[in-house]
Amino acid sequence: MIAIIPVAGAGTKLRPHTYTQHKSMIPVAGKPVIGYIIEQLIDAGVKEFVFIVGYLGDKIRDYVEKTYPQVKKSYVSQQMREGVGHAVWLAHEVICPEDDVVIVLGDGIIDMNLEKVFQSPYSVLGVKKVDDPRLFGVAEFGEDMVITRLSEKPRIPLSNMALVGLYMIRNYGKLYAALDENIKNGYRTHGEFFLTDGFQKMIEQGEVFLAEKIENWYDCGQKEVMLATNKILLKKLPQNTSNVDGVHKSVLVEPVYIGKNAVVKNSIIGPNVTIGENAVVEYSVVRNSIVGDFVRLKDVILDRSLIGSDSIVQGATQSLSIGDNTDLDLR
Repeated sequence: MIAIIPVAGAGTKLRPHTYTQHKSMIPVAGKPVIGYIIEQLIDAGVKEFVFIVGYLGDKIRDYVEKTYPQVKKSYVSQQMREGVGHAVWLAHEVICPEDDVVIVLGDGIIDMNLEKVFQSPYSVLGVKKVDDPRLFGVAEFGEDMVITRLSEKPRIPLSNMALVGLYMIRNYGKLYAALDENIKNGYRTHGEFFLTDGFQKMIEQGEVFLAEKIENWYDCGQKEVMLATNKILLKKLPQNTSNVDGVHKSVLVEPVYIGKNAVVKNSIIGPNVTIGENAVVEYSVVRNSIVGDFVRLKDVILDRSLIGSDSIVQGATQSLSIGDNTDLDLR
């Protein structure tokens, strides 16, 4: 099983953070989103990865090479962002047609039994019930869980079961052929080449796809979802994992994660707070927030905030979303 992880998107919904940091690299509960994805796949037995990179791809590559030197990996560049279908099509440069693949989008964390999925003799698509299926790829299936039709962002959805960014495909060559035909014929949906259209073509050709319902899916493409995901994952961490050596005359209201070499003085931190590595927090109150690496906070009260790395914030009572390398004085 080979994992394909498309991470070429610009992440416009998370700006200003994604001007300098890819959205898959924003930390949640002390670890970048892409780190959770890779480790979940490794735990399920995946030993080979293909990353489709583009925007800020060098940062993704540096992180992967440094953090996961033990895994076999390749990088394919998507210069023009023409959709996830196009990104996965590009993987034919390094994947054999007969290989089985699992495709995981790089901006979401999925709570799913991958070992069970990998045992299926058929291709499997992860699905979850959503409130507004018009925003997603949508799957139609019966009690036997065999998918009969897929559509991308339909105006009138016939199902509320959305595709959630995890797809296990038996025989990459069949998917490649379907995507290749769509690309050669210029068959786009909403201006892009979608995986959904490739899967639908395979279904029309007789390929069997099963739907696998998942319990939890954290789509980390927006600030509020990132903060909610941070809260959930912090609660799953073992107790007393914070770096308390750097905490002085302060109160930690668990769950809290404090990164290596961070310093917290005369402050109240938590609940639901991640403090990045080498950050310094003084005379502050921080709740329900993610604070990046090398951040400096002083005399602030923050709630529901996302503070990018290498930023300085002083004297504020706010809900903020601040990108990397920002110096903000609100005194």
